Amino acid sequence: MNKKIDIKKHIFVPKHQKLSEKEKEDLLRKYNITTSELPKILKSDPMALSAAAKTGDVIKIIRNSPTSGKSVFYRVVVNG
Repeated sequence: MNKKIDIKKHIFVPKHQKLSEKEKEDLLRKYNITTSELPKILKSDPMALSAAAKTGDVIKIIRNSPTSGKSVFYRVVVNG
């Protein structure tokens, strides 16, 4: 029997959220950067697939942190 596991609910997988175009523009403007300066996440990554992310989209990753409560990271989706 094959059971599918919902990786979004796994305790070791942080929350991934695709930013809207406006949120993406605001982020890039706030830090005065371009998408090429962001760390990358592959389009084939299971979490990028679950968010239906396309190349050039930005994913917001929210990790629980024992010291700061929550840590936020951003990744740009790339082919690969």
